[in-house]
Amino acid sequence: MKLPRFLPDSDFAFIVRNAPLVSVDIIVKDPQQRALLGRRVNEPAKGNYFVPGGAIRKNETIRSAFVRILKAETGLETSIDKARFVGVFEHFYDTNRFEDRQYGTHYVALVHELTFKERPLVKLDSQHSDIRWISGSEILLAPDVHPYTKAYFR
Repeated sequence: MKLPRFLPDSDFAFIVRNAPLVSVDIIVKDPQQRALLGRRVNEPAKGNYFVPGGAIRKNETIRSAFVRILKAETGLETSIDKARFVGVFEHFYDTNRFEDRQYGTHYVALVHELTFKERPLVKLDSQHSDIRWISGSEILLAPDVHPYTKAYFR
């Protein structure tokens, strides 16, 4: 099997225009059941708080994608075996990461929940301007948390 690879923007844009993306979203919780959310600096969902997540790459297993995405977006390292599968969700956006107004983005998100015994030290990545830890009830009421993230807590 070939190794997973990051596509050039032109190839990735073609896929975003023409097919759904399969992603892994990760609800990271501390011992008090507060979830980690990051404010996105890129589309889709720019300016909103969202859980860590990202697209699975060609030839990448779900297990490997989970580890890669968690490390890239939070600096944390653990396996998917430590997580609980929450479910499958669909996300439809009018926007895309290229900010091309001619097409949106469709995700099929495989959502997992990971609870740590101590609040982990999170390393902010370039996709987020800040992070916060917030309870499920606060998430549902917060105007700056994206509705797709809120759906994970209903």
